[in-house]
Amino acid sequence: MKANKLFSFLLISAILLNIKVLYAQDSLVVSPIPIDTSWKTKAEFGVNVNQGSFSSNWTNGGVNSIALGLLFNGVAAYEKGKHTWRNDLQSQFGIVSTEALGRRKNIDRIFVDSKYGYKFTPKWSFIGNINFQTQFAKGYHYETQTDGSILSKKQSAFMAPGYLTESIGFEYKPVDYFFITFAPGALRQTFVTDTTLYINTPDQLNYGVPIHKKVRSEMALMQVVANFDKNIAKDVNLKFRYQGFANIRTLDAIDHRLDASITAKVNKYVNVNLGMIAIFDKDQAASVQFAQSLALGFLYTF
Repeated sequence: MKANKLFSFLLISAILLNIKVLYAQDSLVVSPIPIDTSWKTKAEFGVNVNQGSFSSNWTNGGVNSIALGLLFNGVAAYEKGKHTWRNDLQSQFGIVSTEALGRRKNIDRIFVDSKYGYKFTPKWSFIGNINFQTQFAKGYHYETQTDGSILSKKQSAFMAPGYLTESIGFEYKPVDYFFITFAPGALRQTFVTDTTLYINTPDQLNYGVPIHKKVRSEMALMQVVANFDKNIAKDVNLKFRYQGFANIRTLDAIDHRLDASITAKVNKYVNVNLGMIAIFDKDQAASVQFAQSLALGFLYTF
């Protein structure tokens, strides 16, 4: 008898406890697992293809050709409290092949940039920056001879030239899409690892590296870098990067480089890109160098 009463008591207690738990669950608020938003990453892969062909009796003239361009860009940015760290990779390579001239390179670029910042105001930061630039493949200068033949002279290659720049300074960033840095005392090393290049370059400039040497070091009185990246209209992005390097020994010949591009999305995966590069560096040429490209292709962002 006592056993039955004890069993009944335990059964009723268990039922009441379950009712209490169920009622508590109805009002329970589950806190979400916190997500670390300190890191933001983005990567782009693109392919551009252009092709043209003509029949043998095409009266307007033309030459069969095909061009292929590849690009891969990546950004990994960290921001937490007063600390920032941005890592940027940009790479492009393109080849054009024509029936008359054969295969030639038409774009080639490797750009790596890593920058640490410490904010001392909402818009100003101390920064430390390392930047590296070179190319993937050999580049040639082509000359047509008196007999009509074409003579090719190698004038560049991977790490010929290559540029490594280290700088410490200040950054002003008033908005997310624009910043400008000022770096007094920046250091730059110019590499020409192929010591035969100077034989083929005009006036033996050799990108400023002494003949038979592989490295030249420079110190700047000031380096200025300005960067802009913003959608200026729906599905239209404008991006540019300017770099000015004032060698402390040759202030009358400041080096300038401007990389700019406009990209318009046709749809989620297809875009049109207009790119431009302008360089003024007396160690390379006496006047401004200019390169331009227009491409329609596939772009996937992840």
